[in-house]
Amino acid sequence: MADARSFNHLSGTFVKVSTPAHGPVNAFHEPFWTELGQVFDKISQEPTVRAVVLGSALPKFFSAGIDFSALSFPNNGSDPARSALQLKRHILGFQDCISAIERCPYPVVVAAHGYALGLSVDIISACDVRYAAANTIFAIKEVDVGLAADIGSLARVPKVAGNHSLVHELAYTGRNFSAAEAEKMGFVSRVVEGGRDQVTAAALEVAKLIAEKSPVAVAGTKHLLLHSRDHTVRENLEYTAVWNSAMLQTQDLMDAVKAAQKKQKPKFGPLGSKL
Repeated sequence: MADARSFNHLSGTFVKVSTPAHGPVNAFHEPFWTELGQVFDKISQEPTVRAVVLGSALPKFFSAGIDFSALSFPNNGSDPARSALQLKRHILGFQDCISAIERCPYPVVVAAHGYALGLSVDIISACDVRYAAANTIFAIKEVDVGLAADIGSLARVPKVAGNHSLVHELAYTGRNFSAAEAEKMGFVSRVVEGGRDQVTAAALEVAKLIAEKSPVAVAGTKHLLLHSRDHTVRENLEYTAVWNSAMLQTQDLMDAVKAAQKKQKPKFGPLGSKL
């Protein structure tokens, strides 16, 4: 698990979202989402990490989304073109912070609970495995404040959910939807009875299972799955052949075969270890 205790807004032996300065609802302001990106970029450089669990430190909220009271937009006076260019850079920087979760080479398991609104859906959709407590309430809320979601929900949710009609409905209406509905549409893979503690425990268990596998195989699997999402089948097959022409030379493959022959559980070194 990744330790993020050196940061101000995120802490714990797994990444816990918590911003007490902005109320008891985990509302995001710019330093908060900037730090989220920094945490995952830091985790990406840690060779001993095998999997990451992302959850909230608050008992009733995953996050209420963006703190609009602390939100400011670039403005270049009377020149709308210059203001638009500045705002574009601002949005791209915000997107990059949330995309740090996706570009992290290690699987990220999110444990959602309570209210997970607006930006929460952007964050959760960037994760690899999505669990939700039975009490989770989701919403793609941006239309209710006069904008189209621009940090990832509209880019990722249609690609991870199986019901495009429902995705459109939720994005157009901004209505709340339950964990059960999220599971039915494929947005989450598992609904856990209970609240924060129960869903976090379930997420830690699956992360532990992932951590027992070859880190070379797991990192490659994440990379190839993301490539598959954004490319044709033929393109992904060709890319996978090139990728595995290098990765199949790992010692992990031989260690796994030897362990299987001895009916033992294989042990793999971290990605940074020397063979």
